[in-house]
Amino acid sequence: MALNLFTPENTAVVLIDHQAGTVGWVRSTDRDELKANAFALAKAAKALDMPLILTTSLEEHAQGQILPEFAEIAPDEYANRIRRQGVVNAWDDPAFAAAVKDAGRRDLVIAGVTNDVCTVYPTLSALQDGHRVQVVADAGGSPSRLADDLALRRMEKAGAGLASTNMILTELAGSWTSPSGQKLIPIVGELIPA
Repeated sequence: MALNLFTPENTAVVLIDHQAGTVGWVRSTDRDELKANAFALAKAAKALDMPLILTTSLEEHAQGQILPEFAEIAPDEYANRIRRQGVVNAWDDPAFAAAVKDAGRRDLVIAGVTNDVCTVYPTLSALQDGHRVQVVADAGGSPSRLADDLALRRMEKAGAGLASTNMILTELAGSWTSPSGQKLIPIVGELIPA
């Protein structure tokens, strides 16, 4: 039986609320690893010409500004990020919903901060709307391990796949000798501990 894997041609990357304040709330995982993984997903999307959707919530409040590294990795997406004004479930924001629809991809790779708020609800909504979703657990986090575990379990029970950044990147590569694989080798290499 053939695997129905995510490919660069059928997938969009959605990064939700990777902001200075929200990342500071994470206690379930190492914050530097979380950020490196989120940046790797953005780099992969750009390298493989995949749609990349960035969204933030209340940047002028405690959530803070989007992480500035995204401006270097994906300047257009950074400039055009969807800035939500208090909508908890990003899917309920018309601009965000339109961006996902306009991406034209059935498969979504989603990572967010925090998993127990910012990731869980759009994931459930995307599944309900017929998307296949893989949640990249190590490119997000929550204020506690329990909160993170409960959010991941809820999303998985609803039908989302759970993955690590390395799992997603290697799935998108398919083969290291493919054009996609060649583009992803240096991004994967950045995640390997020295």
